[in-house]
Amino acid sequence: MSATPLPPWAVELKNPPPYKPKSSIPDPPGYPSSQPSNSKKDKKAAPKRDPASPEEMDTLKLKKAWEVALAPIKSLPMTAFMMYMSGNSLQIFSIMMIVMAFKNPIMGILGTNQAFERFETETNKSKVLQVKLVYVVMQFVALALGVWKVNGMGLLPTTRSDWLAWEAQREPIEFAVPGL
Repeated sequence: MSATPLPPWAVELKNPPPYKPKSSIPDPPGYPSSQPSNSKKDKKAAPKRDPASPEEMDTLKLKKAWEVALAPIKSLPMTAFMMYMSGNSLQIFSIMMIVMAFKNPIMGILGTNQAFERFETETNKSKVLQVKLVYVVMQFVALALGVWKVNGMGLLPTTRSDWLAWEAQREPIEFAVPGL
């Protein structure tokens, strides 16, 4: 049995043909050239970067921790707009918005340590504690938005008649009757 020769496309994959310029027009600035370059600048190796020092890593981790801490406040305008658009009546959509407005901040407060454990080291523990406090405050601001919505829907007991069972209902001084 003899070995079958490879098809031409397989041979070209193993040994690609040399680059042939299609035109004499140079590529525009910033456009990566498809031809292999022979300039000295490309042949020179890029300077190798030293690994980051522990102080630099702590600074980077602290910046990322601040991004995580301020994330709840960034979603607050959209949440407020959705709550405004859902209205003050008791409907399934407004109830789902209320549940979301309370669930997300409470889960965020409960998961504070897990959210920041990857940023915390022995050297930046006090700075990360400050970031955690800001995160918790932002979660409370988001929770306050949910309380505002519940109050707007009339579900918070804020009047005397909500608390006192023996409070008498006010008697109107006069009545308006439509004419027949």
